[in-house]
Amino acid sequence: MQPTQDILSEELKQTARFAKALGHPIRLAILELLNSQACCFHGDMAEILPVAKSTLSQHLKELKNAGLIQGNISSPTIKYCINRENFELAKQLLSSALK
Repeated sequence: MQPTQDILSEELKQTARFAKALGHPIRLAILELLNSQACCFHGDMAEILPVAKSTLSQHLKELKNAGLIQGNISSPTIKYCINRENFELAKQLLSSALK
């Protein structure tokens, strides 16, 4: 049997990071919302999605840490957009993992 580190390629680790970030329905709703438009402000999302602003911030942080979204700070607001390159990579990796 191979040692675990030989089996766990960087591609599999990245797939797992994306899968973890997608593991909550609010995060999926955020991605769906952002994918349907160019960008969206945090305050606008807070009015649309059924969660507290602080909870929304945590979900946005998880998606940003996974590289699926990016945020631009224009004090006092933050505008979020899909990270198109990583979003496409996530779709490819997850599709490949779920064959």
